[in-house]
Amino acid sequence: VIWCHHTKYEVHHISNIMVAVKHLASPAAIPRLPACLSVLSYNVLLPNSQDGWWNYKMYLPPLSPPDEDISTWEYRKSLLIERIGLIDADVVCLQEVSPLSFEEDFKFMSENLGYDGVELFRKGRFRPATFWKKDRVELVCPAQHKDRTMLTTFRLHDCDEGNSQDNWHVLNCHLQAGKQGGRRVRQMFEGVTTAYKTAKKLKEENPEEMKLIVCGDFNGGNECGAVELLEKGIVDQDFIEDGEQVSSKAKKLPLSAPLNDAICMDREDDNPLPSTLVVPELISIMIDQGSIETAYMEPQFSQQVMDRLSRIYNRFAKDSPGTQMTKTDAEEWLTIINGRVGRGTEFRNAAKFMGWKEPPTDPDEKKEDRPPIVIPDDGVLTFSDFVAVYLNELRQGKFWGIAWDLARLEEPLDVEDVFQARYDRMYCSASLQPAAVLDTISTKPCPNKFEPSDHLPVCASFQIRK
Repeated sequence: VIWCHHTKYEVHHISNIMVAVKHLASPAAIPRLPACLSVLSYNVLLPNSQDGWWNYKMYLPPLSPPDEDISTWEYRKSLLIERIGLIDADVVCLQEVSPLSFEEDFKFMSENLGYDGVELFRKGRFRPATFWKKDRVELVCPAQHKDRTMLTTFRLHDCDEGNSQDNWHVLNCHLQAGKQGGRRVRQMFEGVTTAYKTAKKLKEENPEEMKLIVCGDFNGGNECGAVELLEKGIVDQDFIEDGEQVSSKAKKLPLSAPLNDAICMDREDDNPLPSTLVVPELISIMIDQGSIETAYMEPQFSQQVMDRLSRIYNRFAKDSPGTQMTKTDAEEWLTIINGRVGRGTEFRNAAKFMGWKEPPTDPDEKKEDRPPIVIPDDGVLTFSDFVAVYLNELRQGKFWGIAWDLARLEEPLDVEDVFQARYDRMYCSASLQPAAVLDTISTKPCPNKFEPSDHLPVCASFQIRK
């Protein structure tokens, strides 16, 4: 093992051929090496130029007025321009971009950074997008759009004559979040199978040994069935995730061998895998841990959260008849946490509890033409309904939003620990091997002044395995 400045060179053997893998620490550029393809994967956190108004709630503790600009898209975009530009990968796979503002949000990719090729996923509010530099790679065929995965296939311009016709398949993934292990497995299986079918259609000599890179936000760690599928090449009906079977029958990848986790290949024990999700640790202090089954399947609030919600509720309802929150009380509460009345799931659920009824819908009626949700003038929000509003947030995984609301309402939780996980990953097929890997590390909860997203990027450069 050789150390040089911020670079660690690990020498290991694959099929009796010695290969040097460069391990670099961010901030750094990924080396441009002959006949190699470099790929950067980054969940950028939904741009809040038009959508994503709630992003400020991702910053804990709540930002003070002098620092509020660091949660704006302009500030976050400046960090992305600096980081993506410095890394300078051939292909950039982003997750969680907004179709409402995509062209304006990411025009810097072409204007500032030279990424003149782009493919945006065709549907959804949170979409993947893949960028590439046309002077380095050529798109071979139209992109393939599947369930939260998108496949692009390239040929390198800078390669020797013998490899000039090799196809490189890049699968950009943003797998389903939440208790959806089965769907994540189906999404990954479909994505890899699509790459295999594309390789066959392009008449590759051995499509089961195609050059494939799979990257993105897996929304799960080592316990995830989608990870099992890639690393073992198969997942069967005995695999359990989140207490449930992920497949009714065995799913086997159409490849000659499982994929390799590029970030951890031959990494030494004293060089731990970098986490890509670094956020405040809220679950242990927010959820009642009395019953493991209840906490897991039907989570309830811990006593310290219930005590805080009780004090908050009584503060807003203290001057109301029967000590219940009226429309005026509820609107005051919603304005404090969401900036205004009329947005957020807290508002929508509170309005329903307070008596708003959704009118019958006309299937031909456009969503924007439907009557707005309103809180009835005589509506009342009981304490149990107030708690139910936040339990709905909890069961959607919005721990950060609840913690931010409590802090903004002067009842902050005592958050001391950091949750770290490796949800963002990069795999390569057995026909490829990593030439360089870039680690990005944060010890502080993200996003923050230096990190524009709650996720950290993963990046590697690949070469053909000889």
